[in-house]
Amino acid sequence: MTTTTISPKYQVIPKEIREKLHLKSGQKMTVLTKGGVIYFILEKPLETYRGFLKGMDTQDIREGRDRQCSLLILPVG
Repeated sequence: MTTTTISPKYQVIPKEIREKLHLKSGQKMTVLTKGGVIYFILEKPLETYRGFLKGMDTQDIREGRDRQCSLLILPVG
């Protein structure tokens, strides 16, 4: 993974995409390649995720006491 910064002239990203994604100069991005495709993933500050689960129904979320842990022992040799 490589991280890059969008330059003031937006030399790599087309104007149409910059406007659609509201990209600004200085924003950080993570750059990945997979199967011959380059992916640019915007890095967001942790503060942007504050409250994104507000109002989520927690009725069916399991508590620690409800979880079961098992151990599988396999014979050696």
